[in-house]
Amino acid sequence: MLDAVKPLVDALGAQVLEPRAAGPEDVMLSWEGEEVFAVRLPRLAESLDRILAGLERVHGPLAALDRRTKQDVVKQLEGRGAFTVRHGVETVASALGVSRFTVYNYINYANEQRAKGERSAEGERGAEGGRDASRKP
Repeated sequence: MLDAVKPLVDALGAQVLEPRAAGPEDVMLSWEGEEVFAVRLPRLAESLDRILAGLERVHGPLAALDRRTKQDVVKQLEGRGAFTVRHGVETVASALGVSRFTVYNYINYANEQRAKGERSAEGERGAEGGRDASRKP
């Protein structure tokens, strides 16, 4: 069972523990009614650092990225809840080598693009519905 969940545990930055070492905040995993091991999840701030490190492995040094790629990184981070973590904006700004103001601008830009996409999709659905309604049986 450990082999099966180990990639997920590693991706989360979690830690595997013996059941007797588990605390109330840990997730106990059981197999056929027997407690096999526990998983201690990282604190949220540690998770953000881990996400940033993963993005850096993919893109290289985040501060060296061009503006467009930084905007894409911020969009990905927002989708993963990075900015719900205390000091998330500051942490991301530091990693990207930009100001907090710039990160907020990137977030706003991502939200505007998402809204445009949603309006466009709604318009297409409405246009299709209008065509269907105008057809005679």
